[in-house]
Amino acid sequence: MNILVVGGGGREHALCWAVARSPRCKGLWCAPGNAGIAAVATCLPDVAAEDLDGILAACRAHAIDLVVVGPEAPLVSGLVDRLEAAGIAVLGPTAAAARLEGSKAFMKQVLARAKVPTARFEAFSDAEAAKAHVRERGAPLVVKADGLAAGKGVLMCETEDEALAAVDTMLSDRAFGAAGASIVIEDWLRGEEASVFALCDGETAVSLGAAQDHKRVGEGDTGPNTGGMGAYAPAPVVDPVMEQRIMTEIVQPTVDAMAAAGTPFKGILFAGLMIDDTGPKVLEFNVRFGDPECQALMVRLASDLVDLLEAAAHGTLEDAPLPRWRDEAALVVVMAARGYPGAYEKGTGIGGLDAADAVEGVTVFHAGTKAGADGAVLATGGRVLGVTARGASVAEAQGRAHAAIDRLDWPEGFCRRDIGWRAIQREQAG
Repeated sequence: MNILVVGGGGREHALCWAVARSPRCKGLWCAPGNAGIAAVATCLPDVAAEDLDGILAACRAHAIDLVVVGPEAPLVSGLVDRLEAAGIAVLGPTAAAARLEGSKAFMKQVLARAKVPTARFEAFSDAEAAKAHVRERGAPLVVKADGLAAGKGVLMCETEDEALAAVDTMLSDRAFGAAGASIVIEDWLRGEEASVFALCDGETAVSLGAAQDHKRVGEGDTGPNTGGMGAYAPAPVVDPVMEQRIMTEIVQPTVDAMAAAGTPFKGILFAGLMIDDTGPKVLEFNVRFGDPECQALMVRLASDLVDLLEAAAHGTLEDAPLPRWRDEAALVVVMAARGYPGAYEKGTGIGGLDAADAVEGVTVFHAGTKAGADGAVLATGGRVLGVTARGASVAEAQGRAHAAIDRLDWPEGFCRRDIGWRAIQREQAG
């Protein structure tokens, strides 16, 4: 098969890396790709992930048999609709189904119809009405931009004053632009977070397991939220019993509700969950693999990824073998540019990549890089590398990732050294 992966981040590097290992992959392209992806796929740097016309033209030019869409923006914009109308097989939801991520209010409405557990919520576009709700409901609360905000449109408010300020930030100051033109205010759930991924073909859903990421920029889960500073898989909080419960109580009812509404969900359903003594509750849905969770999942996957993706794209998951996983744990530490998630410098050179990649069990995925004129690798984003390691335990995987990071020569980068701390505490407790 000729396969095109859409996107240019760490998630897409991991997907390309896994697809390239399949004997069924004849040719592999990535639009736009990055410096790391170029080692396993032909990059199309002039075709942006949101360039629907350019992607369709690339599919025709390279006789693409299957498209795999990485990021959410082209899904919400209708890339799948365009490709399917042209007769091109694609894994990902239509624009109507992608509203599960594109609109938090829509997602909450689907959950209500499907009777899926989630936090109590109200949606607002008027600031005064939202503030009246805050005063009536009391703190703590979570204020969320309704639309896509690159993972940053969620404000955790411990006090009523913080919640009132968050309303102003979104609805009055428009800090998140159009994404915050309407907001969702919901109760603050306590417990342990986990991310569960399912591969869906419109009717059938198959678990791809659980991971746990670290959103805060600083060690000890301090500082502002980011797109993700690291992750590990599997997540101990999601044992086999809990995994089955999540599939039965959350994932399959959501898939059934979407199909009943005439907007069947096909692709990756990523459930962000809060798990407490009463069970799992949905914090959010995303309609694609997480980044950096995807990197941890791909290095654990023992099955042929192309077989799984093709079955989902063609509606034959029910007849496909279940995915197989390595026994090892996997952990990814994100190397980010100093200053992230605020202002950061671009264009700095990264050395030591081959030495880092040579550490046993380690694969370095590129998230925000480009090739320099002299063959050097330059940092172009906030999150730049995903140093990913497998190990017999989370602690061993963490140690290998840290050993690889110590071989990098990038003074302008930083990382968290405590990724996986919850799982390591469990391991040490026996």
